[in-house]
Amino acid sequence: MSKTQLVEFMAEESGLTKADASRALEALIKGVSKGLKEEKKVTITGFVTFTAKDKPATTGRNPKTGEAVQIPARTAVTIKAGSKLKEELN
Repeated sequence: MSKTQLVEFMAEESGLTKADASRALEALIKGVSKGLKEEKKVTITGFVTFTAKDKPATTGRNPKTGEAVQIPARTAVTIKAGSKLKEELN
């Protein structure tokens, strides 16, 4: 499902206009991003938990040349499905 399709679905389900649904989705995205930056974790109970984890710099290898390549430190996001989401999918 694309972002546009999700906005359309949200508008239909909630009775909001597409513009309002789009703003609501953008607010959710900003809220999750802010929560991950500030607290490293965002939980929407029963649905999903986002967790930001700091990954240290490492040395990797270029698969074509075998040359060592420095991979910089970064922050990775993990996502864990909640119980209600798991029930919906199974």
